[in-house]
Amino acid sequence: MATILVVDDELGIRALLSEILSDEGHTVEVAENAAKARQLRDQCQPDLVLLDIWMPDVDGITLLKEWGANGQLTMPVIMMSGHGTIDTAVEATKFGAQAFLEKPITMQKLLRTVEQGLVKPPAAPRAAAPAQPVHTATVTPITAAASYAVPLSSTPLPLRSELAGGEAAHAPQQPIAYGAPVHNGAISPTAHNGLSHEQSFELDRPLREARDDFERAYFEFHLAREGGSMTRVAEKTGLERTHLYRKLKQLGVDLGRSKKTAAN
Repeated sequence: MATILVVDDELGIRALLSEILSDEGHTVEVAENAAKARQLRDQCQPDLVLLDIWMPDVDGITLLKEWGANGQLTMPVIMMSGHGTIDTAVEATKFGAQAFLEKPITMQKLLRTVEQGLVKPPAAPRAAAPAQPVHTATVTPITAAASYAVPLSSTPLPLRSELAGGEAAHAPQQPIAYGAPVHNGAISPTAHNGLSHEQSFELDRPLREARDDFERAYFEFHLAREGGSMTRVAEKTGLERTHLYRKLKQLGVDLGRSKKTAAN
């Protein structure tokens, strides 16, 4: 796979892009400013660079021009911006950028653009009229907050029980399809193909806490069953991958541990 350098002054974007691209098998280096980007470009010789335009010290267009003037534009560069215009995209392609991604960036567009960038030769800077830029549609935002606990618009998975006389009368409804007997208000899912360890869900507690515990177990089960593949887990659970990453972050699911569990 490729070595990709992500240059962005926002920690949240660097972390999320790094995680997504690493999950696809790439080696990812991150830089928070132009000085660090120059250093890593020389050290790791990246196969592709994702470069933010608006940075506090030296902006991305200036850095792109510098690399082109110094003969260092030996790798494809994809520009990113949340405040870009058509003129900005045209200027970027004129100075050697291969594509332009407008924030918020959709997961599919990110991976497709990176894949296309890795199979094309780097675009040479040119003084003639620029080619038409690649302009993206904005669907799912990549947030720049340090915390990933952002409001989610989808309906959370429910944990429901019908109580009669102070005791649980029925087990929760699907998706616990692999067996969930109720004992004194606790649900203990049985193992499924050896992938799920026994776990209890206390029902005598606030709904949100019980629901979070169930969702955490639900996603850990699917991660283990699918060998840690985020693509297959997204398909199985019916969630778009950007949403899935945020949900796992919100629930505190350790992706590294889930992959090790799947390997064992």
